[in-house]
Amino acid sequence: QVQLLESGGGLVRPGGSLRLSCLVSGMSSMEFALHDMSWYRQAPGKDREWVATKDHGHVTDYADFVKGRFVVSRDNLNHSTHLQMYNLRPADTAVYYCHGHPVGRESTYDVWGQGTQVTVSS
Repeated sequence: QVQLLESGGGLVRPGGSLRLSCLVSGMSSMEFALHDMSWYRQAPGKDREWVATKDHGHVTDYADFVKGRFVVSRDNLNHSTHLQMYNLRPADTAVYYCHGHPVGRESTYDVWGQGTQVTVSS
């Protein structure tokens, strides 16, 4: 059974930093390497939105609202992905979710973590 476990969320002041981690279990190294790994977030009362992706070819992409502030990375050896967040704003307050999409497969094969809360407040 594939599981994604996020960690690293918490309360931080505006302008602060946090590093989120997502550890994936239940996959072989090859399977993990063939997943595009992404981060999404969902603020209270809002739809879940895409934040960043580090795909199977290590190409990165970011939503405009985090460009220049967030950095996504992945470690295929340790089956993990990370989201380093800098210069956090109150608008970044949300539950952050780790997401994996197997290359060439339908979205029904996508996997999600349970989320980690990030709160940016003074």
